[in-house]
Amino acid sequence: MKAAVAGYAGDSSDTVDSERQVDVVALGIVTAAILLFVATGSIVGPKVVDSLLHRAPGPDSFILDAFLLNIAIIIFGWSRYRQLCEEIQLRKAAERQARRMAETDPLTGFLNRRSFNDSVNRMIAAATENGQTAVAMMIDLDDFKQVNDFNGHNTGDLLLRECSRRIAASLPKYALIGRIGGDEFAAAFVFDSARDEAIDQVASTLLEAIGKSARINAIDIKVTASIGLARSDIPRIDDEPLDARALLEMADIAMYHAKRQGRNGFYWFEAQMADEMRFRTELERGIRQGIARGEFVPFYEQQIDLQTGELTGFEMLARWNSPYFGIVSPEIFIPVAESIGAIAALSENVIAQALEDAKTWDSRLTLAVNISPLQLRDPWFAQKLLRLLIEANFPPHRLEIEITESCLHQNVAQARSLIASLKNQGIKVTLDDFGTGYSSLAQLRSLPFDGIKIDRSFVSSLVENKDSAAIVHAIAMLGKGLDLPITAEGIETGDVLEHLMQYGRIKGQGYFYGRPRPARELAEWLECPDREPAPKSGIPDISPRDTPLVPPDDLAAPEKKRAHRT
Repeated sequence: MKAAVAGYAGDSSDTVDSERQVDVVALGIVTAAILLFVATGSIVGPKVVDSLLHRAPGPDSFILDAFLLNIAIIIFGWSRYRQLCEEIQLRKAAERQARRMAETDPLTGFLNRRSFNDSVNRMIAAATENGQTAVAMMIDLDDFKQVNDFNGHNTGDLLLRECSRRIAASLPKYALIGRIGGDEFAAAFVFDSARDEAIDQVASTLLEAIGKSARINAIDIKVTASIGLARSDIPRIDDEPLDARALLEMADIAMYHAKRQGRNGFYWFEAQMADEMRFRTELERGIRQGIARGEFVPFYEQQIDLQTGELTGFEMLARWNSPYFGIVSPEIFIPVAESIGAIAALSENVIAQALEDAKTWDSRLTLAVNISPLQLRDPWFAQKLLRLLIEANFPPHRLEIEITESCLHQNVAQARSLIASLKNQGIKVTLDDFGTGYSSLAQLRSLPFDGIKIDRSFVSSLVENKDSAAIVHAIAMLGKGLDLPITAEGIETGDVLEHLMQYGRIKGQGYFYGRPRPARELAEWLECPDREPAPKSGIPDISPRDTPLVPPDDLAAPEKKRAHRT
């Protein structure tokens, strides 16, 4: 790996000066001893020669002793000088190692957050002085947590090292590179501001390099990355000088923009992204506070036997009754709650409320609840759900858990274990959004589902779209063949209802039967003795629509998945 710690601080001048002083003193002692040796030797030497050749008197004993002492001092001084030099070298190495450990990441060898920021500040100052432009990159690995969850942290560390090697190989040799989080990296370098396309090429090369499959511990693992870019010459609204913190914050905002746009891509920072980020921050804060305040409430959508028009139960749909945003659609707040790790607490609170509401219904009515893919990975989810059932004194056979089909490909073994645990408690499990995900017929047979739910995207368009009609027909026939009850969601018109009635016993739900109702309205409706039965055809119930929050365009979920209903 190339040197990824450019700008690494060397030895301090004070330390170097003190070491040079020690070297000079030791060397001065040895030099003085040598000079004294030469002086005494010039006296002792001739007399020793005369005494040996002419039997003249030898040198004075005092001078001879001084001469011999000089020899000893020279030997001792030189030895000590060598020892001091070795000690200094060892101390230098120890100090360099300590400094390196304090300023670099031990796993990848990249700069850590603090030293990276210091180095970027120096780079920005130099670039400004020379009329150049600095660019910062924020690089975040997508869904890296799953690698640790499914393969262990040792495999995760090895993958991080491999990704760091690819990052270093893809960036310019003079780039500063840092690891500033678990799976988050940063880079900075100076470039020609007239050649933005060159940076785009670097980012594309980096995405391609990271996205290649890696063989780790005999397992082929593939991850992608989201990259945000920011440049130091971008116009600023305030008059604050641009520093490393501000530049990296802009790149970080652009990186999150790339994630919300589907990941595995890169974006340059633009001014409006900051507004979107502030909106996102307000949402995150509002969600955390809203869970504690009980602002997330269940709404209920009817489920009807299409042949008889009989009400069979309700699907619970979460809504956020925010005092600031109003009624917020789950397609907005659930992806955010998942990203900040709040979905489990939010979902459990809403399910607990729904169980209390459903206790007052007719005992023949069921309650369907859709769970998040993140909850599917929780090995204790079945036990948590059982606790909620016990606390509410709600019969398990009236509860139906809907698992989105797209979740199954992530970990089929874990899904099988969870489904078995739920069914052992008497809870029914339905495969939601069938036809939109990755499950095969083999998986459908191996996983003990109690029913199949056809995705609304096929149902709502089956009259005008032949492909949708063919898919609905195929799923209905598959349900008959496997003896699995079928539920169709997204029934919005009488024409769709009449088309579905040809398949015999099938349940349905959708706006044709009315909008989802909050608990109080639903209780009044259920207690009304002269309420009309569900229509078999005709005009849908015109109930007030939910008024979902309309966020900035890029904050909306890329796809309206049923995994976003809870």
